[in-house]
Amino acid sequence: MVSEQRRTEGTPTRRRGAALENALLDAAWEVLVEQGYHGFTYETVAARAGTSKPVLYRRWPQREDLLIATLARHWRPLDLPDTGSLRQDALAVLRAVNAERSRLVILLRIQLADYFRETGTSFGDLRSRLRLADQPPFATLVDRAVERGELTEAPRSERVVNLPFDLVRHDMLMTMGAVPDATIVEIVDRVWLPLLGLNPHDTQAEL
Repeated sequence: MVSEQRRTEGTPTRRRGAALENALLDAAWEVLVEQGYHGFTYETVAARAGTSKPVLYRRWPQREDLLIATLARHWRPLDLPDTGSLRQDALAVLRAVNAERSRLVILLRIQLADYFRETGTSFGDLRSRLRLADQPPFATLVDRAVERGELTEAPRSERVVNLPFDLVRHDMLMTMGAVPDATIVEIVDRVWLPLLGLNPHDTQAEL
């Protein structure tokens, strides 16, 4: 009876469908974090997941396919606020990015260095692939501000619209850490809102 129990306990649960795919992508994420893209191989991921390489190849025929699927699973979309104030919305988004993504952005920049060199792509290219069909968060915030009359409807370059996010990400990578909240407020009040033609004092509320 004891030997029978041991055989039962030693038999792995057969995973299927979404449960199997999630387990594979979790194993792939662990390998990527620990070993970077250089160690991100079918052999290593399969061993970590307790499966075989053909199981991975059937789902992701190319190594890059597996990488993108792994990152997409762990790159949680931002929850966009709708406070009725462009300033407050922008501050809330940047604070969420700072709290939830600073470590991830730095990690990916370091661990994916080999991937960028091998493919000739950039972090911006990767972000575009992970964004899927969603428009950038600050484009949504600006569209909402136009709809409620806070901003006039006018052509605005993508670079200007996305500037707060780009500046915060730049500071994360330069300091290899989270950005001070005073810097986030400065980016919104002293740089971005004036570029959009808004006076931050007219929209200012409690921080």
